[in-house]
Amino acid sequence: MSKKSNTSFEQQLFKAADKLRKNIDAAEYKYVVLGLVFLKYISESFSELYNKLKTDEFSDPEDRDEYLAENVFFVPQESRWDHIHNSAKLPSIGEIIDQAMEAIEIENKELKNVLPKVYGKANLDKASLGQLIDLISNTELQAENENSKDLFGRVYEYFLGEFANAEGKKGGQFYTPKCIVKLMVEMIEPYKGRVYDPACGSGGMFVMSEKFVAEHQGNINDITVYGQESNQTTWKLSKMNLAIRNINSQFVAWNTEGSFLKDAHPDLKADYILANPPFNQKDWGIDMLQEDARWKFGVPPNGNANYGWMMHMLYHLAPKGVMATVLANGSLSSNTSGEGDLRKRLVEDDLVECIVALPKQLFYNTGIPACIWYLRREKANHSKEVLFIDASEMGYMKDRVHRDLSDKDIDAITETYHNWRKGEGYQDIKGYCKSATIEEIQKHNHVLTPGRYVGIPDEEDEGIPFEDKMAELSATLKVQMELEAKLNQEIKSQLSNIGVIL
Repeated sequence: MSKKSNTSFEQQLFKAADKLRKNIDAAEYKYVVLGLVFLKYISESFSELYNKLKTDEFSDPEDRDEYLAENVFFVPQESRWDHIHNSAKLPSIGEIIDQAMEAIEIENKELKNVLPKVYGKANLDKASLGQLIDLISNTELQAENENSKDLFGRVYEYFLGEFANAEGKKGGQFYTPKCIVKLMVEMIEPYKGRVYDPACGSGGMFVMSEKFVAEHQGNINDITVYGQESNQTTWKLSKMNLAIRNINSQFVAWNTEGSFLKDAHPDLKADYILANPPFNQKDWGIDMLQEDARWKFGVPPNGNANYGWMMHMLYHLAPKGVMATVLANGSLSSNTSGEGDLRKRLVEDDLVECIVALPKQLFYNTGIPACIWYLRREKANHSKEVLFIDASEMGYMKDRVHRDLSDKDIDAITETYHNWRKGEGYQDIKGYCKSATIEEIQKHNHVLTPGRYVGIPDEEDEGIPFEDKMAELSATLKVQMELEAKLNQEIKSQLSNIGVIL
């Protein structure tokens, strides 16, 4: 099946599912739909192995351990999709699904308290729920000759994005646009080791890391993911998202306090850190954390957690580690409450490797301009240098309000970064990229806004003398005036012929 048809299939499925939403908020409805997608996925995976075991006289297809050995969720009879589908038109379908979810959690301890049990709610129209089950049942037609894990993973991912769009500001709390995640992953290349996201949302950074390893013929078992999320419902989404991809999520933790106040992985030193923490977070708890070991470069201000997040990640970065984090553009230039001093320390200690300025309108939840910081403990070829990339004019409008980066854009930025790191095939391009020394950054008072370093792109006619430009402009103007005079004469003549007197 071509990529194009897959995309249209996901769009059609979402449109049909959204039509059944009626008077339910997108925020609530996403658990209804994504829960069913998850149930269909694990049921299909189970059925595949069940049918294989049935043909083996030495195996029992109802033995849990058979599924455990193959890393497949065991689905009890009352939770299997056939049973759900056959019950779709019953008035009690909501309760039947809630019981199915409960039974799966009992059989699979890693899913305990993860699955949604919202289907018996009074505000959910049971006829629409039945239609939704029919709709999701038809996805098996699309799964022919295709790995169902990939299909359902893609559907799940597409639905997350569409629900984030429908929710607007709230949607951004659980979803980072795919193009940004892809750019970060492609640049830092998490092949092997510990991957950490301290504000992991629905797990997009982990899913993209897994895709990266698979696409580059690596072994997915070579990476271990660690995450933390303070919103319980978002954490549940991430657990389901990772389960669909067969990514082990045992180290993806939830607590209401969050990564600052209750660090779930206090001893972790990660090889790769990828994060999109909340922008410009206020009152984040620094008053309770004054003496914390994480503030090696100074105490971040209470009024804005941007540098708090950065210090937290640096604390968890392994000696040869690299991190990428999305932050508001203010982090590049702010001098408020000691932020300028913290930035200066990061630059002078040679930890800042690259800054990428992003285009506006990429995010669902904010119009605040953003950037990506890349920090590395060992910079090898580029000690005392920082690469600045201004991608603020890149991308295309995918709808009236949202911009996106194309794969070509992502490849161009990634190639620039990797060429610079290797010291092969890189050159500064005015208006786009610049490798600046720490001395140059000092002259700009440690402000790291890429536009200051890359400059403005040269005009195409740069180098043409002013007199020549004026002569060319005058000649063009003269031709235009002559054409206009000729056109006016013709109009007068035409009007005169039909008897109109001017």
